[in-house]
Amino acid sequence: MSCEILDHFPAGGPRGSRPAEEKADQLSQAGIPATVVMDLDSDRFLVLPAGAS
Repeated sequence: MSCEILDHFPAGGPRGSRPAEEKADQLSQAGIPATVVMDLDSDRFLVLPAGAS
């Protein structure tokens, strides 16, 4: 199964840093509903179109 990935970020960011959530919020404010999921296989956070998990 494939899905469009809007952006991705490594899971090991600095404590308190949430770049994936910030990117999803920016996209949502720009009219592109987005959500964040964790890809355990690649150890990164994926920003996906909302409803596409």
